Amino acid sequence: MATRVRHELAAWIGSVATITVAVIGRLHLKPPVQLIETERNVFVLRMIARPGRSILPDCRVILSDGEASVPVLSTSWQNLLRGCQIEIVLRPDRFLWKPLDLPRRAVEFLDAMIRSQLDRLTPWTAQEAVFGSAAPVEISGDRIRTMVIAAPRTRFEPLIRLAESWRAGSVVLFAAPEAVPTADAGELGARSATKLTEQHLRGSLDVGRVSRMLTAVLTVAAIAATLSLAAGSIAGEKLEQRQRLLSRKISERRAALRLDLQGTDSAALRGLQHRKQETAADVLALDALSRVLPDNTYVTELRMDKDKLQIAGTSQDAAALVRLIEQSAHFKHATFSAPTTRSVDGTGERFRIEADIKPHFGPGT
Repeated sequence: MATRVRHELAAWIGSVATITVAVIGRLHLKPPVQLIETERNVFVLRMIARPGRSILPDCRVILSDGEASVPVLSTSWQNLLRGCQIEIVLRPDRFLWKPLDLPRRAVEFLDAMIRSQLDRLTPWTAQEAVFGSAAPVEISGDRIRTMVIAAPRTRFEPLIRLAESWRAGSVVLFAAPEAVPTADAGELGARSATKLTEQHLRGSLDVGRVSRMLTAVLTVAAIAATLSLAAGSIAGEKLEQRQRLLSRKISERRAALRLDLQGTDSAALRGLQHRKQETAADVLALDALSRVLPDNTYVTELRMDKDKLQIAGTSQDAAALVRLIEQSAHFKHATFSAPTTRSVDGTGERFRIEADIKPHFGPGT
C-alpha cells in the first residue's frame, strides 16, 4: 500500500509539474530559434517566422575543434536568444542508424524497449548516448519497423556550451532525415527531423526541477503538519493532566470539608463553635429585651458594647425593670447606672440601666 501511494503521489506531482511548465511555456512569447547544420560543423542561426513579427537576418556559426566561431550578435539577437528554446537540427551522418523490428503491440512501449536494447544495437549505453527513433512503419506479419538513431552524448557538448553562453532556456536536438539533401536541410528545419532529446539549461524551468520543488514543498508541509499535530497532542495531554490533578484536589478538599477529621480544619471549626458559644448574639439580646420590658416602658437610648447593655427611657414602674431584666436568661447583674427621676410632663419615671449580656442558646436558636 505504501509503495502504491508513493507511486501515485509521484505521478500526480509529475502531472502537476508538466502542466505548470506547459502553462509557463505558453506565456513565454519568445519564438524558438533554429540552429541548422548545413555542412559539417557549419550552422545557420535562424529565427522562426511568426505572423506580424519582423525576421532577424540569419547568422553563420562554425564549430572548430570543439569551439564555436560566432560573429558578434546584434542586441536584438542577444535579447531573442536569452531564455528562448534553441532547436538544433544536425546532419544525419552524425548519427548511427539501426533498423529495429518489433511486434505491432510494442508501439506503446517503444521508448522503453529501445532504451533496454540500445547497448545491443549501438556501442553506447542509454546514459552515454543521445538517441531516438523514427516513426514506426507497419510491415508484414503483424510487425513494425522503426529506425533507431543514436550518437555519443559527448559529441554535442560544445553545442550545449554554446547555448549556455547565449543564456538560452532549453535545447532540443533533432536528427535530419537521411533522405533530405544537405542543401534542403535548412528549408525543412525541424519539421521532418526526428526529435532526440530536450535539455533544460541552468536556471530554466523544466519538469524535473518543478517536480523537485513540489516534492520539497509537500515534504516541508507534511513535516510542519506532523510537528503541529505532535505539539497539539503534547499540549493537550499536559492540559488533560492538569485538569485531572485539579479535579482530584477539588475532590480531596470537598471530602476533607465533609469529614470531621482531626487537623487544622477541625480545629478552626471548633474555634468557631467555641466563639459562637462564648459570644452573645445581639439579635437574640434585643429580642429578649423586647419581651421582658412591659408595654408602659419606652426605650429612648440603647447601647450594646460587647457584653454590656445600656438602656435609657421612661417607664410607669422603673423600679421593676431591674427585676424583670434579671429574670431573663440573657442578662445578669442589672443595676441602675443613674438615679431615676420624674419626667417633666409627669407621665412616668426616667431611668438608666446597665446589665451584662449572658450568652444563651435555647431551643431553636
